[in-house]
Amino acid sequence: MTYKLIAIDIDDTLINDNKEVTPATQTALEQAVAHGVVVTLATGRAYASAQALARQTKLNVPIITYQGALVKNLLDEKVLYERYVPQDASRKLYDYCLEHNLHLQTYIDDKLYAREENDKLRDYAKLNGTQYHIEPDFIKVIEQKTPKLLIIDEPDYLDEVAVALRELLGPEVHITKSKPYFLEIMHSEGTKGHALTFLADHFGHQLSECIAIGDSWNDHEMLEVAGLGVAMGNAIPALKELADYITASNNEDGVKQVIEKFVLNAE
Repeated sequence: MTYKLIAIDIDDTLINDNKEVTPATQTALEQAVAHGVVVTLATGRAYASAQALARQTKLNVPIITYQGALVKNLLDEKVLYERYVPQDASRKLYDYCLEHNLHLQTYIDDKLYAREENDKLRDYAKLNGTQYHIEPDFIKVIEQKTPKLLIIDEPDYLDEVAVALRELLGPEVHITKSKPYFLEIMHSEGTKGHALTFLADHFGHQLSECIAIGDSWNDHEMLEVAGLGVAMGNAIPALKELADYITASNNEDGVKQVIEKFVLNAE
C-alpha cells in the first residue's frame, strides 16, 4: 500500500515527554513530505496551540484541532470544516457543572475561558502553553459558539460524569477523554475520525491510503477509519487493542519509525 496522508496526534505521540519534536522525528516528517505525502496534525488542542507546533515542524497543510471540530489551513487560516457544540447541550452542561461543582472551561474564537481561576485552569494552561480569560458571568460565554467544552477532575469521577452526561446530552454531542483528567465535549461530528474522513476527501485520497497515529482514547475514531491505525508504545491498552500496528513510544521516536517503515521503506 502506498500511503498518501498521515494524521498524527501531538501530545504523547508526536512530541516526547519534554514537549519536543526530536530532530530525528523532524527529519522523518520532512522526508515524508518530500515523498509527496500529506502530513497533518490531529489534536484536541486549540488551533492557536497546534498551529505554533505545526509551523515549528514546517508543515503547511490544514490541521485537525479541537478533537476534530475544526479543520483549518495553516497558510491562509481558511476554515475548511467546523462543528460547534449545540447550544442546548452547552446550557445543559453548564447547569450540570454548576450543580455538581465541576470545573468547566471552553474556547471562543480560539481563546480559553473559565468562570474562575484555580489550579486546574492554571495547570491546564501551563501544560498547553495557553493564555486564559476569566468571565465570572459564564453564561455569557456559554451562549456563544464553541467547538469544545472541557471538564477537569479526577479520572474515576470523570468516568462517572461521562456516563451521566451521555444520558443528559444525548447523541448530539461527542464525549471523550484526551487525558485521564480531561473530559471533552464536542459536536457529534467533532471527532478526529470525521475530520480525517473530510481531509482525505479534500485531498482526493481514499481512507485506505491514510495512516493515523495516536496514544489515547480520543484517537480511536481516526485509527478506526484510517487504512493503517497506529498506536504508540505508550498508548492506553484499549487503543493498542484496536490498532493495526503498535510502534515505539513517544520518547523513542515512534512516529519516525512508522514513517520509515510504511512510507520511506515501502517502495
